[in-house]
Amino acid sequence: MNKGRTPDHVVFKYLRKNKKFPHIFCQGCGHGIVLGALIRAIDKLKLNIDNLVMVSGIGCSSRAPVYVDFNTLHTLHGRALPFATGIKLANPDLKVIVITGDGDASAIGGNHFIHSCRRNIEITCIVLNNNIYGMTGGQYSPTTPVGGSSATAPFGNIERPFDICDLAVGAGASFVARGTAYHVTGLIGLIEQALQKPGFSVVEAVSQCYTAYGRRNKFKSPSDMLRWQKENSIDVRAWDKLPPEKRAGKIKTGILADHEYTEYTREYQKIIERAAGGDHEKE
Repeated sequence: MNKGRTPDHVVFKYLRKNKKFPHIFCQGCGHGIVLGALIRAIDKLKLNIDNLVMVSGIGCSSRAPVYVDFNTLHTLHGRALPFATGIKLANPDLKVIVITGDGDASAIGGNHFIHSCRRNIEITCIVLNNNIYGMTGGQYSPTTPVGGSSATAPFGNIERPFDICDLAVGAGASFVARGTAYHVTGLIGLIEQALQKPGFSVVEAVSQCYTAYGRRNKFKSPSDMLRWQKENSIDVRAWDKLPPEKRAGKIKTGILADHEYTEYTREYQKIIERAAGGDHEKE
């Protein structure tokens, strides 16, 4: 435990005691900041942790459930959302959170991601976007910028990246927002709102991977990457007033979609009640 931190610090309240520490995140990784933001949002909402389930797939971000004292499930690469959907259908009263990375969500699990948005089941999906497959050796991911260097694109990535939030909005998610590891206070607020949304909610958290991405792309340090987040983030309210050339290469942050759509488990319950009442036999 770090000096200067007291055992009753809000984050420590929710970490598993004497298990899986020290953590596996590299020095300077942004994922710990995002996990702290998620924990603080849960604490501010006073959610009952016995009623909370955190599900992950595979990757650096997907190790997060190992450290928190919730009901947790560490599943298959790209398959966190199907597991989470099953949990929510089995018990709609549970608060279900998926924590995933850019590759886990938009490549291996891309199909599950878009259909979870379309289906609009009440799950909160936190996508930690560090633009790289950090755990498996630094391969480029669907969010690596054009020109970005990686282990599998040493001369620069030539594929156009996904915009994860645009993907979620287009696929029909009820709530979509983006924050960064640098703007942690704002990120906590976005996660709070997502957790209260009666539908599928997505929060993209721009994080930094200095080990696998930053060093290859001329960032001097993890703090240099955080400084880049600070200097290149634009709130959506200012974004809409800027011409396209001023938006190029920047990060649009804030709430990007907030709709009221029919929630899946509630509609599914109606089907169950109709079937139990024999309505289908009368038709």
